[in-house]
Amino acid sequence: MERCYISGMDIATYLSDQKMSQSAFAGLLGVSQGLVYQWLTGRRPISAERCLSIERATNGAVTRRDLRPRDYQNIWPDLAVVSEPS
Repeated sequence: MERCYISGMDIATYLSDQKMSQSAFAGLLGVSQGLVYQWLTGRRPISAERCLSIERATNGAVTRRDLRPRDYQNIWPDLAVVSEPS
């Protein structure tokens, strides 16, 4: 069985689509607007701990996989694409 994954979106796209400010998004997460800005500009990586709260705050529009594409399968093995041999 193969799990299909359709690429989601990043935080900037989500904020734009929702017409939400960095400050409002930060309030949802209980972080500063400055930290959201740092995520958006790549000055600070999004910690694995924050990824789950972002996924929840966006109702899954921005997923942990979207936020950490290079290492999500190491952090959350349940999200790794699984395929059975043919």
